[in-house]
Amino acid sequence: MTENNKSNDSKVINSLFDDIILSQVEGIGSLTYHRLIKHFGSSTMILNASKSEFEQFDFLKSNTVTKILTARELIDPTVITELCHRKSIDIIPIYGDRYPEQLKTIPDPPPLLYVRGTLLPKDSFSIAVVGTRRISSYGERQTYRLATAIAKAGFTIISGLAIGVDGHAHRAVLKAGGRTIAVLGSGLLQVYPTEHIALANQIVDSGGAIVSEYAPSARATKWTFPQRNRIVCGLALGIVVVEAPLKSGAMISARLANEQGKDIFAIPGSIESELSRGCNQLIRDGAYLLESVDDILNVLGPMRKPISLLDAADSITHPNEIVLNEIEREVLSHVNKTSSSLDSIVAATGFSTTQVLAALCSLEDKRIIRQLNPISVARL
Repeated sequence: MTENNKSNDSKVINSLFDDIILSQVEGIGSLTYHRLIKHFGSSTMILNASKSEFEQFDFLKSNTVTKILTARELIDPTVITELCHRKSIDIIPIYGDRYPEQLKTIPDPPPLLYVRGTLLPKDSFSIAVVGTRRISSYGERQTYRLATAIAKAGFTIISGLAIGVDGHAHRAVLKAGGRTIAVLGSGLLQVYPTEHIALANQIVDSGGAIVSEYAPSARATKWTFPQRNRIVCGLALGIVVVEAPLKSGAMISARLANEQGKDIFAIPGSIESELSRGCNQLIRDGAYLLESVDDILNVLGPMRKPISLLDAADSITHPNEIVLNEIEREVLSHVNKTSSSLDSIVAATGFSTTQVLAALCSLEDKRIIRQLNPISVARL
């Protein structure tokens, strides 16, 4: 290893250490972190700043400033990094290449992610499934049915490992052989609820992951669960609410998803059920009524960036591409974003005009392409 490489590695390690130190300072949440980063540029610069440099920030309490100034003396980041190494926990800073791109787009992404298991690029193709802890038999059936179908459609399922809808969603995906990620409101070594420690291990063993913004030994509090919910929504393209009373964590998740610009899907329920009042209210307020996975595929529009799925030869730019047949997929490969004529597609594919027209009609129905005129189409 050259001296330059050693120097770069040392800078990366020191930067991560400073990220960890700052994350452990009481009073520095994700919003405050980002406001300080916007001014100083890095955790290192924040920890190197003088007391006078913090005086311009009226959102910082004086005792918080004191804790920042003394943080390096009082907080040893190697305690956390060595623990993570022993327990096979990955630490991913927000500026790292492996940090989920989708999560970066929310207003207050966590500065650090602690991950046990594996995050993959295809996890951008994901749906969050949330709901009440006091799940009914109806909720159990719908959670199992829809989580299974969503997983088999190729989506990663994101949920919060809680009792009720979350746990049923994770188990349904595991049984279907799909991929699931659990976001915790505690550190990864303090899995809550303890009844789901085995489930967390199953998720990791299946190739999925458990994720937290909190250091491994951090315990859950009543405040960490609402914070956790923003990550559940932030990792997903859209959110499915199965059952939810009007005042519940699932409704908080729906509000956060709406603030993040995510599509919200709700399963309707009986007007006599307290557990369905939240879902029925969401539908009344504009959420999509969810009956099958097709409802999700039909609503989700083109994605910000192409996603390469493990079981697909090419990357996809629209969720509905996963349900295309061979002819539709081949026809789509010859449609560009500006204009492609019917004759050119027929010539390129070797299919008959009738076959190409049928495929184009199907692609338009799935909202993957649009018709420009009677003989030309373009990708959305």
